Amino acid sequence: MQLTFSAADEQFRDEVRIFLRNNLPKDIQQKVMENRPLGKEDIVRWTKILADRGWSAPNWPVEHGGTGWNPVQSYIFTEECALAGAPEPIAFGVRMVAPVLIAFGSDEQKQRYLPRIRSGDDWWCQGYSEPGAGSDLASLSTAARLDGNAFIVKGQKIWTTYAQHADMMFCLVRTDPEAKKQRGISFLLIDMKSPGITVRPIITLDGKHEVNEVFFDDVRVPAENLVGGLHQGWDCAKYLLRHERFSTSMIGHIRRNLRLLLETVKSRQGTSGPLSEDLTFCERVARISIEVDALEYTLLRAISDADRGGDVGTKASLFKIRSCQLAQQVSELHLDALGTDALAYPPEGKNLGWQSGGLLPDEAPAQVANYLNLRKLTIYGGSEEIQKNILAKAELEL
Repeated sequence: MQLTFSAADEQFRDEVRIFLRNNLPKDIQQKVMENRPLGKEDIVRWTKILADRGWSAPNWPVEHGGTGWNPVQSYIFTEECALAGAPEPIAFGVRMVAPVLIAFGSDEQKQRYLPRIRSGDDWWCQGYSEPGAGSDLASLSTAARLDGNAFIVKGQKIWTTYAQHADMMFCLVRTDPEAKKQRGISFLLIDMKSPGITVRPIITLDGKHEVNEVFFDDVRVPAENLVGGLHQGWDCAKYLLRHERFSTSMIGHIRRNLRLLLETVKSRQGTSGPLSEDLTFCERVARISIEVDALEYTLLRAISDADRGGDVGTKASLFKIRSCQLAQQVSELHLDALGTDALAYPPEGKNLGWQSGGLLPDEAPAQVANYLNLRKLTIYGGSEEIQKNILAKAELEL
């Protein structure tokens, strides 16, 4: 079944497509379409292009520099950007800490940080997970002790994405070790140039430096950088995680990768002839395509509820589970289509990739890297098991 949108929505879609066609830098687009890593300068450059158009913060209220789009328009924008090969602005600023600042921050914090997030001048990272506090985030032990007009922070964070690039971190710290674990946590904004911060790289399966360990050795953080009140950080954390899990951009990414998979299928030979004539393989592709359609309908129902003032609630967990599963399944199917070429390990083929004008056999290293990178989807932002527990308790009352 083909999704239908209003005439006004389709007119908006055309406006977005024209903008992307005229303004998305070709070198950045090619990197995204080839699943090659983007540099910080690539994402900042694209963010500033969006900011000049007034589109860098599509989900913010107008009074804070947002677009004023309705939820359907925001969805169309993120889908078209993904399909066109535009990089998603780093979510830690626009989609995570900014909504927390809008909801819980002081006027001074909003005036100081929101414009710099919107313009791309500040790059943010997330200080949540620790070696002993991943899915059980409330067990975190990084401590912050109030000393006059500053907090003294000591501890460690791990899996901190792009900390090597970050100007700022939003960080959960324990400020009351005697309280119930969810009640003794505060939400701090930390300048990554502060003395006492050490960033140590973690190289992932795909050979990339994307995540890090971050160590705090008596780091002084101004008390004015506390968001939401002392020991009230868990409320900020839950609010932020709901925004993190309900990302509408996943559909566009999955559909883009499905298109690339179909191009591969057209050009590959199976064990008994052209892969495009292998009915079993084509059925697998069709099943995933149907599942993506079903997920999109589910998402649009949630968007419609939000547009009428409803609460997304546990739908965020449902959408995270299914979108991450489907993204992984598409990448797995792509490797099956590549056959023995998929045995290439990314670092061995890091200078290879797709060439302009079509897909060539040396696409394999990029696709293997993508497959390995996507293993993280069902873990970060609350593992799949945690999301199922949330649904079981909230929806099934188990």
